[in-house]
Amino acid sequence: MIYFDNAATTRALDEVAEKVKYMLTENFGNPSSQSIMGVNAETEITKARKSIASSINAEPDEIYFTSGGTESDNWAVFGTAKGYIRSGRHMITTAIEHPAVIMPMKQLEETGWDITVLGVDEKGNVNIEELKKSIRDDTVLVSTILVNNEIGTIQNAEEISRIIKNKNPKTLYHVDAVQAYGKYPINVKKMGIDMLSVSGHIVHGPKGVGFFYMRKGLRVKPIIFGGGHERGQRSGTENTPSIVGLAEAVKIDLAELDNANKKVMLVKKTLSAGILNEIPNTYINGPSLDEGSPYVLNVSFEGLRSEVLLHSLEENEIYVSAGSACNSKKKGASSVLSALGVTENRIEGAIRFSFCRFNTVEEAEKCVDVLKEKVAFLRKYMR
Repeated sequence: MIYFDNAATTRALDEVAEKVKYMLTENFGNPSSQSIMGVNAETEITKARKSIASSINAEPDEIYFTSGGTESDNWAVFGTAKGYIRSGRHMITTAIEHPAVIMPMKQLEETGWDITVLGVDEKGNVNIEELKKSIRDDTVLVSTILVNNEIGTIQNAEEISRIIKNKNPKTLYHVDAVQAYGKYPINVKKMGIDMLSVSGHIVHGPKGVGFFYMRKGLRVKPIIFGGGHERGQRSGTENTPSIVGLAEAVKIDLAELDNANKKVMLVKKTLSAGILNEIPNTYINGPSLDEGSPYVLNVSFEGLRSEVLLHSLEENEIYVSAGSACNSKKKGASSVLSALGVTENRIEGAIRFSFCRFNTVEEAEKCVDVLKEKVAFLRKYMR
């Protein structure tokens, strides 16, 4: 099996699975309970919170555990809207954001909020001049994705934050770091980030867990109510096994960071070169290989439909994606590729290959060989 769909989800590490199993079957107390079982579970959560906070140069009480990136993104948007409505009703995002940011903002727009969607260039970079012009006195939030999940564009969060704070120091900056965390060093203080979203299953952790970083002193309001867990900010019994598993995954990922990035870039370049050199009428979408994330490669196979090629590759146990896994079952062109100005014909044939540190050059070479055969066959019968 060749698994090149790691931006959709990753295989949990064995060490993570062992931690999760232990917390499910041995240390399974409710962390809100006053019993010794509850105290032991709470101790594990405290250790996980400290470890994760350290990974982004935050304080432990700035970390809130959630069900994943979607909840964290929703919290950033709706929580800011509730807490800062007296300061303004204007938010800014970009045309290549994840639906977990775009859709909540559309919901706000339907209730009278003003939402500005910034354009991007052909590589997916935010239009900085447009950003400068868009920030107003009543702008309460700017939200950008750090690494795009479809094309791998890396935004300069530090520069974006500096522009925001120079124009309006009261405007908050939220970063969707789901595809960046565990792959790049993130320092929320140095980068000027007020809120940050992360999902566990993209970093070889469990599904259904993530965290939300919220800088101290913000008026961002809760969006889930109940028993007052997570210091009154996010109700619901803590998912202790997955939280502990997430912390374990992060510890291992960060220890492998430098070597992993170099290794994955070699896999990406091998696959890209093989496709472009061996298969005619193929095109890279988004940033150049060196400018973009090593972990994402988006390629258009002209004259083909991506879902047909995807299922054809499955016959050889090669797994890829036709765009974002969060949106790929919905009909319609990729909004990300459309924002880049990619033609409809090329969007229709776009495949996303996404990698992890366990992928190899040999897998990339085999994938090219299979692609050559599949693309030639499909083009012959789809003309």
